[in-house]
Amino acid sequence: MSKTSQENKKKKLVVEETPVETIETTESQEATNETPVVEETVKKAAKVRSKKYQAAKKKVDINKYYPLIEAVKLVKETSLSKFDGKVEAHLIGTDLGNIGEITFPHLETASKKIVVLNDTVLAEIKDGKINFDILIATPITMPKLLPFAKLLGPKGLMPNPKNGTLTDKPEESIKRLSAAKTMVKTEKKAPVVHIIVGKTSQPETEIAANVEELIKVVKSNKIKKLCLCATMGPSVKVEIVK
Repeated sequence: MSKTSQENKKKKLVVEETPVETIETTESQEATNETPVVEETVKKAAKVRSKKYQAAKKKVDINKYYPLIEAVKLVKETSLSKFDGKVEAHLIGTDLGNIGEITFPHLETASKKIVVLNDTVLAEIKDGKINFDILIATPITMPKLLPFAKLLGPKGLMPNPKNGTLTDKPEESIKRLSAAKTMVKTEKKAPVVHIIVGKTSQPETEIAANVEELIKVVKSNKIKKLCLCATMGPSVKVEIVK
């Protein structure tokens, strides 16, 4: 018999002669030793709120549903952030998925670069440089753009009165076109919506107007619960007028 065959035979005998009880005992001991480690990993330390947060939270009655303007005022008052924090809306509805598109009247977005036609912008267009997302022109300056219709038209950048980019009141168009447009949608598996409705530095009336627009899109009779809060601040329940 070869040396390799003899070694394999010895290994087989060792396995066969090992008592089953010994194997079971060892596995049981290992399981027993590992269990506390797993439990310790799962356990999480309770979150401890700061004294400032606790003081701010005491200003809010958790059992009360506040009228909208009062709720907004309380959210601003209890905001703890040193920076210009966001005002968030969290609501529970009845529908799941995409609820609808919304344009907040008082929520600007930095994603769009809007310019009004002037000599500098016109010179850049002549050089083939498009450094804007939306171009606004007045009836007086519009004729200067006609030679570049083939360049701007296919890109959807040619001003026209239908979308408000050809107007004699460019300042108003800038404000309207800068408004944040987004889709109101729920979580994947729950009819819960989380959305930004303003900044803590904004006037209360502007934030309230944004929330009113949100309620209008979602529909008040489909909202079970609506809460507002600052980026760093306690939640405030809002009274929904059906």
